[in-house]
Amino acid sequence: MAAAALRAQLNAHIAGMYTEGVVDEDTFEELRDEGTAIEVSHLFIYDASEIIDDIDILMEEPEVDFDEVEALTQQLMRCTSSVGAQQVNLACMHFGNFYAIQCKQGSKSRSRHVVLTPK
Repeated sequence: MAAAALRAQLNAHIAGMYTEGVVDEDTFEELRDEGTAIEVSHLFIYDASEIIDDIDILMEEPEVDFDEVEALTQQLMRCTSSVGAQQVNLACMHFGNFYAIQCKQGSKSRSRHVVLTPK
């Protein structure tokens, strides 16, 4: 009885992740069939968490190096492909678009440093 309730909760959670675009259903089901879903999901969560922490640290700097943030965003996008994390990938693409616009509007130099001033 308890196992059935836990299985139902797990299935509901996975269905929610599909609906929210956190993971791609086809990709995740393929991983489940291969028996690697748990390992790949664990690696994705760990890697994504580390990358996001690194981005957060960079964004808290008084002078933000957007080239470095962009590189980490690209790394995060590659990481999402393992589980088809569509929403994370979409957020990375939005940042990439923002970054491209900022580069066009800014100077032509490769180094992109933005000084943030406290409010």
